[in-house]
Amino acid sequence: MAHAEASVTDRESIDRLIRDRRPEIVFNCAAYNAVDRAETESDLAFAVNGQGPANVAAACAAGGARLVHFSTNFVFDGALDRPYTESDDPAPLSVYAASKLEGEQRVLERLPSALVIRSSALFGDTGSAIKGGSFPERILERARRGEPITVVSDQKVNPTYTGDLAPSAIELAGSGLGGVVHLVAAGCAGWDEFARAVLEESGVSAPVGSMLSVDLGAQARRPLNGCLTSNRVAPLRPWREGLREWSHRRRKNP
Repeated sequence: MAHAEASVTDRESIDRLIRDRRPEIVFNCAAYNAVDRAETESDLAFAVNGQGPANVAAACAAGGARLVHFSTNFVFDGALDRPYTESDDPAPLSVYAASKLEGEQRVLERLPSALVIRSSALFGDTGSAIKGGSFPERILERARRGEPITVVSDQKVNPTYTGDLAPSAIELAGSGLGGVVHLVAAGCAGWDEFARAVLEESGVSAPVGSMLSVDLGAQARRPLNGCLTSNRVAPLRPWREGLREWSHRRRKNP
């Protein structure tokens, strides 16, 4: 369901949609993910990421639908020296992160049987419009233009291919599992390592420089350790394998 047809911030439209369509499972992928802009647009971030999921959960509860809600590794502060598990306490560093954590909490308050999937550094065939496409696409575009490429090295993530995440989320939805689950690609990498792998897998030669987060000048703080692992489910395949498939699909169907 597209935003133009029903916004998660409109409780009545969501209630009507669930009542009329009578779905068995609802996947809530709606999010405000302009991380830096959220620092000055907190009302909008909390409306979409906090109240929006609550609206969807309430409608699903009333309509007897199963809910799968997607969240983020940003709910953690990144202070640990190991990947975060579901039992670790969240400590958001930014407005965006706080709004996503509120969404998780409000979903589970209204619908305890819901499944909340936290993931990390998503990329796929269709990137985020608000960010100008997926991270790999943006790196390749800069290389095509001959622009300098410098990427932060001290923020670690699990680069996760949505082509792997989506079918696994569908499988988990059918399993009846509820609560919070970390579902990410196996392995972690710095964003600069991720960028170099994008170019290598795409057969593009371009240098990638590294920088520290403190030198980036971003409005919002991000966790330096954004790596996730799970005590509840197996990880997806290694991130480099997902990236290789993404690159192959892109070259086959540009």
